[in-house]
Amino acid sequence: MIERLQKKYALSRQGAIDLIKGCIACILQNIALMFPVGLLYYLVGDFLNGTMSNARLPFYIVGCAICIGLIFLTAWFQYNATYFATYTESGIRRVSLAEKLRKLPLSYFGKKDLADLTSTIMADCTFLEQAFSHFIPELIGSMISTLLIAVGLFVFDWRMALAALWVLPVSFAIVGLSAKVQERLNARQMDAKMACADGIQECIETVRDLKANNAEKGYLKGLIQKIRAVEKRAIISELGTAVFVVSATLVLKLGIVTVALVGSVLLIDGSLDVLTFFLFLLVVSRLYDPLQSALQNLAAVISTRTNIGRMNEIFDHPVQEGATALTNQGCDIVFDHVGFAYNSGETVLKDVSFTAKQGEVTALVGPSGGGKTTASRLASRFWDADSGRITVGGMDISKIDPETLLSLYSIVFQDVTLFNNTIMENIRIGRKDATDEEVIAAAKLANCEGFANKLPEKWNTLIGENGCTLSGGERQRISIARAFLKNAPIILLDEATASLDVENESLIQSAISRLIQDKTVLVIAHRMRTVAGADKVVVLANGIVEEQGSPDTLLQHDGLYSRMVKLQTESQTWSL
Repeated sequence: MIERLQKKYALSRQGAIDLIKGCIACILQNIALMFPVGLLYYLVGDFLNGTMSNARLPFYIVGCAICIGLIFLTAWFQYNATYFATYTESGIRRVSLAEKLRKLPLSYFGKKDLADLTSTIMADCTFLEQAFSHFIPELIGSMISTLLIAVGLFVFDWRMALAALWVLPVSFAIVGLSAKVQERLNARQMDAKMACADGIQECIETVRDLKANNAEKGYLKGLIQKIRAVEKRAIISELGTAVFVVSATLVLKLGIVTVALVGSVLLIDGSLDVLTFFLFLLVVSRLYDPLQSALQNLAAVISTRTNIGRMNEIFDHPVQEGATALTNQGCDIVFDHVGFAYNSGETVLKDVSFTAKQGEVTALVGPSGGGKTTASRLASRFWDADSGRITVGGMDISKIDPETLLSLYSIVFQDVTLFNNTIMENIRIGRKDATDEEVIAAAKLANCEGFANKLPEKWNTLIGENGCTLSGGERQRISIARAFLKNAPIILLDEATASLDVENESLIQSAISRLIQDKTVLVIAHRMRTVAGADKVVVLANGIVEEQGSPDTLLQHDGLYSRMVKLQTESQTWSL
């Protein structure tokens, strides 16, 4: 049962246990709330039978005290078992989602929108907080306590019990039949929300370009339409739910009418006493209120399926796994007939074979879209190859845990990501246990000292979100300093010097040359002068290896590399 709850509601094991406790607490509270009805039944009976006396007063006083105590204790138990446990579980759920995302291959993120993932972790979890603190326990509690009360009603009088309870299956059936309609409406509402979130995020990220091209009004017009679409879908969803819930509530209220009618007929017929009739009127007046809330809760529980489905999509996605022990002999990277496609039918690499040897610089060059960046990320197992094999020192990387494998790599991406922290701490990302002296030494190798010393707090200066206070070249040098600090045996540089001027590019290249001894260096570059000093050049075009060899050897052939060098040489002479 616990495992079923975990799967059905995206819960941890403790969360499933707490949900059961919450349902039990709601059952006990609903039963406790019926005790005053029983006490009132006996009180009315004493008055009708003329047995009410001062001797009976202590019984009712003690009975009232017991009822108050039971209601207080069950309410306290319910509060702790639902609200407190729910907030704890919500934290566990968010951490579990984050841990799962950490282990997923980058191919998953390439197919998902970041706003969608953020919404799943934050908005969906928040919605489920309300579901597990209000909807589900109260729904289960109302249904089971009603079932227990129904048994008691049948003991008193089966005819009156039928008159009171026939509306329950009809009402719940009406709401239950709305499940598919609600799921469809909720899915459309979620799509509208995600489109709106994407639009807002895109607007914030591209506001500079929108302003530069006087495109704000046009873009905001489209964004307003997305916001209106969210509003429209919300109204439609609420209306679609209300049609079923209100109809079910109306049927539920008919139970009071049937109890009154059937009771009156039986009373006139003499087959029902006044006290039992009064009891049933008391019970139904108390019974239908929580059931009315239960109908609304049932509709709310049905609507959680969309949110839970989005979470389970993350939890059920296969992760990259492998051995946690490295078995490589050296650090040669070998691509052996590797094929890869991001999406079905969109081949990026076809039968790619080359070797990046330890102690050498291997450059991947070629036209844009040729597969250079893809090859470097396959080498670090950010994705898994569809065919062929990639090895590091003879070790098949597809059989190694990605985090363990990445201990061998220092990587500098084309798109730099920095954190809203100091320069020192941004570089220390490369190795968290590094001393300040080691961080500064790595920064100097990456030529960061020049701009850091000009800042107010020098190395301890906050650089803003994604390094917004720095230039592109300065941000790139911090990224390179991370790689130097990690000092791993394999260095991957994806357009690492693209944002640097000629002087700084030369300084970085000289620093790299000091680091490559006994290391495997894989460089991706578009500028031919960047790879002129490489030991080996691999030319990738249209997903295949067009040619490979030393720069001098390739220049002697009238191949793609030679033509690229000539074109870039000619472009340097161009002027305004």
